[in-house]
Amino acid sequence: MTPASRRFLHPDAIARIARLELRARAVVEGVLAGLHKSPYKGQSVEFLQHREYVRGDDLRRVDWKVWGRQDRLYVKEFEEETNLRLTLLVDGSASMDYKSGALSKYDYAATLAASLSWLALSHGDAAGCAMFDDKVRATVPARTKRTQLASVVEVLETPRAGRSTAFLPVLRGLAETLPRRGLVVLVSDLLGDREGMFQGMQLLRKRGHDIVLLHVMDDDELDFPFEGPTRFEGLEIPDHLACNPRALREGYLAAVGEFLAAVRRRAADLKCDYSLIRTGEPVDAALVKFLSRRASLAV
Repeated sequence: MTPASRRFLHPDAIARIARLELRARAVVEGVLAGLHKSPYKGQSVEFLQHREYVRGDDLRRVDWKVWGRQDRLYVKEFEEETNLRLTLLVDGSASMDYKSGALSKYDYAATLAASLSWLALSHGDAAGCAMFDDKVRATVPARTKRTQLASVVEVLETPRAGRSTAFLPVLRGLAETLPRRGLVVLVSDLLGDREGMFQGMQLLRKRGHDIVLLHVMDDDELDFPFEGPTRFEGLEIPDHLACNPRALREGYLAAVGEFLAAVRRRAADLKCDYSLIRTGEPVDAALVKFLSRRASLAV
């Protein structure tokens, strides 16, 4: 492990994350090695070619349409796709700098991304990563090579520009450049052009990608625990608000609830897997919960 990777991959956290494989074999066989379509269910194959039937071939693989045209038996041969192509898209915009605990939203998101990369690579899957704000700032394509984790961490360590978020151009560019049929994991606080984000996700879905939204929010943003006169400063806009937070709490929490409900609803409409993650939750616990739920959905 390189010194840079220790920031996002603490050995104790890795040990705890690795133990989830012992607790959930389905995660290993059906989800982690199959967050994409599982080879154990015979779904992760693509048609390669026909060949003439020979005695002993599985009759279920006979192409009866060809037989009807040519009066000869041919079977379909397939090319197995047993490896996941994981692309992690990590929001590096200014709003991700907020923190009330040990980790900012960005540090937490980067830790999630590095951990998922480590898990994918440890199972022979390909992992890639891009860090973005209003455009992609650093990227590495999905690969399986031994040095790939260090390359992912290097992307996550790229100096950030303190810009606002622009989902649509980033996701559109990703849809145009990624190979077909991969898993795209967006790790973000989703504070930005929500409609543009879902338009971009729809483009990825049309190209056959599975999409996961890991919605990272600080506990303060979800609970609004502030007491007494407080000055709130915008991280992506040059503005501030000095107020008594007690007078805002009810309206703020209602607005957050509506925001979360709208995101869940749109994600469900697009058949995207959505998880809300608090920065106060240990990263390994969040991953166990996420991966175990993916395993249950794959059964």
